[in-house]
Amino acid sequence: MNLFLLLIGLTLLIGGAEITVRGSINIGKKLNVSLFVIGIVIVAGGTSLPELASSINAVLADHSDLAVGAVIGSNIANLILIMAATSFLTPIDNINNNQINQAWINIGLALILICMSYFFLPFNYLYGFIAIFFLFLIMVLQFKKDSLIVSEVNQKGDYSIIFSLVLIIVGILLLIYGSDLFVDSAVRIANNLNISEAVIGVSLVAFGTSLPELAVGILSAVRRKVDFALGNVLGSNIYNVLGVLGISSFFGNFYIPSVLGSEDLFFMLFVTIILLGFMFFIKRLGRTYGLIGLILYFGYIFYIYN
Repeated sequence: MNLFLLLIGLTLLIGGAEITVRGSINIGKKLNVSLFVIGIVIVAGGTSLPELASSINAVLADHSDLAVGAVIGSNIANLILIMAATSFLTPIDNINNNQINQAWINIGLALILICMSYFFLPFNYLYGFIAIFFLFLIMVLQFKKDSLIVSEVNQKGDYSIIFSLVLIIVGILLLIYGSDLFVDSAVRIANNLNISEAVIGVSLVAFGTSLPELAVGILSAVRRKVDFALGNVLGSNIYNVLGVLGISSFFGNFYIPSVLGSEDLFFMLFVTIILLGFMFFIKRLGRTYGLIGLILYFGYIFYIYN
């Protein structure tokens, strides 16, 4: 039965990714903004909804370790699984300053989480208000900084803005429901093996809630719209730290588990620095980054389970 649900979830993920990418490409053309901005502002928020839903439920059920672990693990998966798989299939050339700035923001957020862990600072109402404010500010600035490159959006078909938004919403709903099917079965298996909540969160739940980004990334690579995938990944990580943890903090006070603060947060910072290094110095995310990222990710998963 779990295998059957897994196959249904995979089918929904593929279909949802195709619909989301198609609608996003068209709305970028209509609004005269680049695919990177559409990915980081609109689709990233949508594909972060699984993390938000799972985190709120975990906090309400007094399992906040699972919530924090899922966010940290999801960010790691986005950087060295999703982005690595995407760039391995289709390299991302001509990295621009706006994209590099988003990577710097990701590093800043990783440092903030490390400081919160070191000083044992809680996620509470104050964090929630500050995080939501900065999330809103970052997203507003994105629309003011970037503009459309017409060659980015050449495709067959031309839909209205309303129909494009409907496509994005339907696609995101399929992505979320498909990932839920995967996560539920994976968590049941892990619980039967008596694996701790923090480890489940940082690995299985994080991977499951990153499946929408993975599906969108691979579809973007296949359709050679990789700027869109990069925006989705960097934007999802920003939404996770500021939006997911920010909103979740309104439902209860919680802290970063020591098991995550001692290793996983530093690993998240490390892989973000690697991504920034490729973007800043080489101006390209190619198969070299893809290979390094995939090796790091599967090595990381092997390490935390051993």
